[in-house]
Amino acid sequence: MEIKLPAVSAPIASYVHYVIQDKIVYISGQLPMEDGKVKYKGKLGDNMTLEEGQKAAELCAKFVLAQLKEAVHDFAKVKRCIKISAFINSTPDFIDHPKVINAASDLIVNFLGEKGKHTRESVGVASLPLGVAVEIGAIFAIE
Repeated sequence: MEIKLPAVSAPIASYVHYVIQDKIVYISGQLPMEDGKVKYKGKLGDNMTLEEGQKAAELCAKFVLAQLKEAVHDFAKVKRCIKISAFINSTPDFIDHPKVINAASDLIVNFLGEKGKHTRESVGVASLPLGVAVEIGAIFAIE
């Protein structure tokens, strides 16, 4: 699948975007940003729709893939996506976390094929950095 990946930028705090250890790439949580600004800000179940949450998740997944490319330079080196961790800024009664994160999971699988299939967790939280709707990190095995 052809996807235009966003340009990576410096982290917004005291961390690095990825670490490679023992043929595993750990990617820090990625935010739904566009041109250095928050694209999807808000709370699912309040002022954000499910569809907006899904678009935020897709954008986060694109940043995950962009960071992966920055780390390994060639997607052929990727053996598989092991896990994605997703955090959804949501109200206590919001229950569609899996539907939000399916957008990110589907994008990663469509991009990487079989090696994009992964385990995951999706967690509702009271707030996220910069007020974003979604944050996603990931773990990949590489050659």
